[in-house]
Amino acid sequence: MANKKILLGLTTTPDSDWREKVKEIDKLGLKELALFPTFLKTPERKELYGLLEQTGLQAVPHVHIRGEDMDLEEMEYLSKRYGVAVFNTHSIQSYPINFDYSKYKLYLENTSHIPTKEELEKYDGLCVDFSHWEAGIKMKNPAYADFENLVKKYPVGCCHISAVSEELFHYSYCNPGYDKHLFSNYAEFDYLKKYLKYIPEIVSLELVNPLREQLKVKEHLEKIINQ
Repeated sequence: MANKKILLGLTTTPDSDWREKVKEIDKLGLKELALFPTFLKTPERKELYGLLEQTGLQAVPHVHIRGEDMDLEEMEYLSKRYGVAVFNTHSIQSYPINFDYSKYKLYLENTSHIPTKEELEKYDGLCVDFSHWEAGIKMKNPAYADFENLVKKYPVGCCHISAVSEELFHYSYCNPGYDKHLFSNYAEFDYLKKYLKYIPEIVSLELVNPLREQLKVKEHLEKIINQ
């Protein structure tokens, strides 16, 4: 199996200290990572970009965008500044997509909602969130009954990896689930062994843990994914 690119994730959920993660970039000598400005409105995203420009970060291969308010000028900035290879966003069943992103490689993520075939035909394919997939099965979400066939049919250009717990995890900002962005132990990634054949070339960690802890997760996952 060819080696996959596993990227640390700079996440921005309410429980993620994204400003502290920016500080970690140079402390750890990081030159690339995945960017999740998903929870930041435009003024905070501008602050984030300004802080990133002061670091030695060189590449951001994968960005999770906000289709409701991330305009084409911002997309172009990210593409030129950091050489973004792929973007992803949610299905319009979850959030609107208010811009024509056809110039960019854009993949749709599975959440509690599965992108429709009509949506997938319009964009470049799937960004598979494997923790959502596993949690969907554990929750017996009927939307996931045919998801594997979609994964087989449509290109998977990138993916998210988070932890999956044995017990329901309660968020402050969304419904409880088995998938969680705060990992506690490496066993919470064992579920990935069931999905190895579907993992694409670009793998992004969607974790709120500090980047120094994500480095350890990356080492662990490389033994599972790049075997």
